[in-house]
Amino acid sequence: MEHIIMHGVVFRGKSDKPKQGNKIKTKAKKKTYITGAHKSASAKMKADIRKRRANRPSQRKSQD
Repeated sequence: MEHIIMHGVVFRGKSDKPKQGNKIKTKAKKKTYITGAHKSASAKMKADIRKRRANRPSQRKSQD
């Protein structure tokens, strides 16, 4: 206690650890959820909607 009274409390800052750039936190962004491969009916339906939207003529790049 004397040390604290004489020198005070030192709160250390956050350590400088290298950040991992490829870490995905939400399940909705993981590949198995996007493709509907984890057997969830709603995820399969969403994957089908994404696939149909990507194949629309308005979504494709024109090859002129």
